[in-house]
Amino acid sequence: MSEDHFCEKCSQKQNCREVYQQLGDARGPSVGFKAVIAFLLPIMAFISALVIFDKFLMPVISAANLRTAVSFLLATSATAVLILVTKVVNNRIAGE
Repeated sequence: MSEDHFCEKCSQKQNCREVYQQLGDARGPSVGFKAVIAFLLPIMAFISALVIFDKFLMPVISAANLRTAVSFLLATSATAVLILVTKVVNNRIAGE
């Protein structure tokens, strides 16, 4: 289906192209760094914390299943704290 045929019945076909051209020409700061902070940092922090807590708990807890569960809970807590700290820092930098 061609674009002209699709837009034929639209009541906004005159303004539609202008809006998309304006959106395409919009300039702004890169969101790449924010995307890394928002998505990759918590995942990497969780995995790292899980490994670290598992290593530290190995001599303390001998049951592997219990050690995994405790490590998971501690890593989840550490990641939640990291996310909260990141939000606070981001809000202070943004001036909110």
